[in-house]
Amino acid sequence: MNKSKMFQVSTLQALMLGYTKSVITVEELLQHGDIGLGTFEDVNGEMIVLEGHCYQAKSDGALYEADEKTGVPFCAVSHMDAWDKADIENITSIEELKRFLDISIDEAFALNSMHIVRVDGLFRKVMARSENGLKSRHVELKKILENNQQDFCFENIRGTLVCIYFPDYMDGINAPGWHLHFVSDDRTCGGHVFDIDLECGKASFTRISTIEIKFPATAEFDTYALKEASDKDIKEVEQGK
Repeated sequence: MNKSKMFQVSTLQALMLGYTKSVITVEELLQHGDIGLGTFEDVNGEMIVLEGHCYQAKSDGALYEADEKTGVPFCAVSHMDAWDKADIENITSIEELKRFLDISIDEAFALNSMHIVRVDGLFRKVMARSENGLKSRHVELKKILENNQQDFCFENIRGTLVCIYFPDYMDGINAPGWHLHFVSDDRTCGGHVFDIDLECGKASFTRISTIEIKFPATAEFDTYALKEASDKDIKEVEQGK
């Protein structure tokens, strides 16, 4: 097994344009990685994979271990194999954290590689979101989130950020730059992160050199014009708007 491999289900473009059907199950997904993030069939909550467990964050921020038969339309996972670690403290925004992560991988001459970074720490605040599912066909992700997304804030909490990085040239396969999800230490809450205030923590970096993509096998998938999702919509979804 090549542990330095990203395993991805479908593409971000397909998810953005509304392909939210199951491609594989959680059970199958966990055969390919022990850390990562994504969503569930019909966009029914945010996915956080950590230490070989797959967690589902509901629209109120409550976290549950996902049933192994639950369908997965989009996700990216790998195996944690840290090549570097760094202590961090007093990071007061997600943009500041992203700059720190960018500098760290740039110093390793790795901006054109994929990365998964695990950040364990004490957070003054984590601003996040999740959503209820919506059975639909060809309904854009932006529209689903406009109707079903809920924002919440966790305060004075210990937990883990799962941070995935894709380089700019992979735009459309996944979101370029950093994408973050959170899970609390007690595994009771989590979600898609759009801002943070970190008191202190430790970042562990895994550099990834290979990607395998599992595309949907249905005829419906081939009806999507996958370059039509706009960069503006992708950024708004990523930022929790």
